Amino acid sequence: MIIGSNLRAEDIRAIIENGEHIEIDADARERVIGSFSFLESFSKDKVIYGINTGFGPMAQWRIDDQHLNQLQYNIIRSHSTGAGEPLPVECVRAAMLARLMTFMQAHSGVNIQTCDLIVEFLNRGIYPVIPQHGSVGASGDLVQLAHIALALIGEGEVFYQGVRRDTAQVLAQLGIEPLKMYVREGLAVTNGTAVMTGIGFINLFNAQRLLEWSLKASVLMNEIASSYDDLMSQTLNGVKHHAGQQAVAARMREIAAGSGMLLDREAELYHRSEQSVFEHKVQPYYSLRCIPQILGPVWDAVENCQAVLVNEMNSADDNPIVDSVNKTVIHGGNFHGDYVSFEMDKLKIAVTKLTMLTERQMNYLFHDRINGILPPFVNLGVLGLNYGLQASQFTATSTTAECQTLSNPMYVHSIPNNNDNQDIVSMGTNSALICQRVIENSYQVMAIHMMALVQAVDCLKIADRLAPATKALYDQMRAIVPLFVEDTPKYKEIEAIIAELKR
Repeated sequence: MIIGSNLRAEDIRAIIENGEHIEIDADARERVIGSFSFLESFSKDKVIYGINTGFGPMAQWRIDDQHLNQLQYNIIRSHSTGAGEPLPVECVRAAMLARLMTFMQAHSGVNIQTCDLIVEFLNRGIYPVIPQHGSVGASGDLVQLAHIALALIGEGEVFYQGVRRDTAQVLAQLGIEPLKMYVREGLAVTNGTAVMTGIGFINLFNAQRLLEWSLKASVLMNEIASSYDDLMSQTLNGVKHHAGQQAVAARMREIAAGSGMLLDREAELYHRSEQSVFEHKVQPYYSLRCIPQILGPVWDAVENCQAVLVNEMNSADDNPIVDSVNKTVIHGGNFHGDYVSFEMDKLKIAVTKLTMLTERQMNYLFHDRINGILPPFVNLGVLGLNYGLQASQFTATSTTAECQTLSNPMYVHSIPNNNDNQDIVSMGTNSALICQRVIENSYQVMAIHMMALVQAVDCLKIADRLAPATKALYDQMRAIVPLFVEDTPKYKEIEAIIAELKR
């Protein structure tokens, strides 16, 4: 893929998830070279932050010309202080792409070698080891990005071909020259929102998949309950003027097309009847009936999150900004991660609500006195002797509860630091990491729910009456977890379903 200064969401997904190789567009290359040439000339007799001054509260100290090169190495080495487990390599890949795209804006004044080296790392699958903890999300992801920079200069560690190795050995093996310091390479690589943005994209892609699974599961849920199909009516949802609700209802209608299990209210109830009590519910519980209203805001949150992350990916998010057109350098705070932090908080709240809906639908399946059509815990064995999915509900309930607690916002947590230079910060990377945990939890709950759904289908013997889309879902899950009657451990099946849902 040829990349310039702008990537679409589908391009970003192809590069991050599919590992598509990239090449820098010729025009973009020239703009980056021009930005560097301007900064190199402009900075010779001026005081510019991070080029001939110290960093952060140390900016009041002028750096002698003889130490300018060392200054750029020092910020990388001194800030490589992360702690905790390494970020997954897909998050690192996404972060490196985000850093590259900042440089593609040609407002960073970096040498083109910096861009070419990041491209080389991405195309060869060389991923710096980045500890999870270290960022407060203002001045960007200084600590985590320093670990990327450390690998670029041939130090620290990387994951290569699935093995954690010394960077210098890998680069020597592949004949790759480490990054050299020019004018501001050290500051440019370490200063920005790339890590929170990269994690954010992984969260976004996984949330998009989760939402689609939730819609399919919700239609199947209503088929199991033989619900009236007007819950997804175009007219009903059209009179509520929210794009997400209408989109959810439309997608549910697509999934439900051809179902032999959903009821037509007009055919069933809109005629004279002598019944005084209706055995079949005239309206089902909210977890079945109000899906467009519940998942509609989730849909909107996911859509808005994508728009914000794409904007951030295609932005110059470091400091200072090099304006080669107007021949100046502008100091400010584009590294502040508030946009990403706020979206990650909103996304985790949306996913938590989706998880709560999943757990309540599962409870409906498990609670025989509520659904009135299934044995307790969709237990197809001998009641009392066998237990079906009874214990799996414990896992789903506790995991949902953790999501609820983790949904407290990170965006409004700010602790001044850096000698109060960073007196209000975004905590964007923490927000993204917590969002990632919430999404992972949601997959666990969804996996258990999928087991319950297909057990219910077999209990009622309705597989041949499902809509083609939900029948395909049933077949997909049954290929992983065959019909079971006897009690067996289910943790491996849960893991297998999670892997399938994320695929």
